[in-house]
Amino acid sequence: MANRKRPIRLKFRVTEAEKKKLQKRMAQAKIDNQEAYIRKMAIDGYIVNLEIPGFKELVADVRAHSKRFNEIAKRVNATDRIYPEDISEMRMMLQDIKDKQNCVLAELDKFK
Repeated sequence: MANRKRPIRLKFRVTEAEKKKLQKRMAQAKIDNQEAYIRKMAIDGYIVNLEIPGFKELVADVRAHSKRFNEIAKRVNATDRIYPEDISEMRMMLQDIKDKQNCVLAELDKFK
């Protein structure tokens, strides 16, 4: 016990309904450790776990489009030429990112 990071133990009692609610909130926050969850809630008062539809897809698309932009930039730097198809493709990629970004922002706007 002397080597523990947190040597002081606190105890409290809950009803069955409160226990179920606690477990439900832990699941929503994706936290398996009950002690850690209760400590976090007691000290900070809240845990925010946002899952925004479309956000992961937006991040993946930004990465993919960034790779493609870099490929085009390397070719342009090597040849000193940019083709109309490249410009069209980059515009389409930017518009795709913008559209997905607007969807994510619309989801975030619901939290107001």
